[in-house]
Order: sequence, then C-alpha cells, then structure tokens
Amino acid sequence: MERNLVFRVGSKRSRIEIYVDVLQAVRMGENRPIKIMYHTNLSWKPLMQVLDALTEQNLISLERKSIPAVYKITEKSLNVLNYFKKAIELVEVKPLKS
Repeated sequence: MERNLVFRVGSKRSRIEIYVDVLQAVRMGENRPIKIMYHTNLSWKPLMQVLDALTEQNLISLERKSIPAVYKITEKSLNVLNYFKKAIELVEVKPLKS
C-alpha cells in the first residue's frame, strides 16, 4: 500500500490530508462511500461533506447517483496527487524533537 502523501504534525489530520486520503482511496479502487469511509477512517457525515466538496471541484466524479453511489477519480485529481507526491519528494520532512 502506498504511504500517505502528506505528513502529520500532530494527531489530528488537516483538511488537506483528509482530501488527499480520500483521493488516494478512490484512485486505489475504493469507489463506494462505505469503503472510502473505512479506508480513510472518517465518519459518515464528514466523509459526505468531503465527497461533495471534491465532486464540486471536479476532483472526483459521481458515476452512479443510485444507492450505493459510485465515485471515480478524474484526470484533475491525478494531477493533484502527482503534484503532492513531487512536493513531498522535494522536501525532507524530519521528525520534531521533543
């Protein structure tokens, strides 16, 4: 399994980390909300808000509007994930000292 592209400073994920985690899950084939929810460790309501936001930005597409919904990755989101991957490769992230 691929490592997360964004590194966590504290114990709580940032909004961008959550968005990237959801995009990665969809890219890896988790295309139904319940599977994305388990893969990203999000509860239902926040997940649906993220899926709506990503859909509005054309980062994912809603392929089937029936129940269960099916989401697909878009070319735009693949570009975003590649951008984050390259940024992480360029920056050496060292652990914070206590």
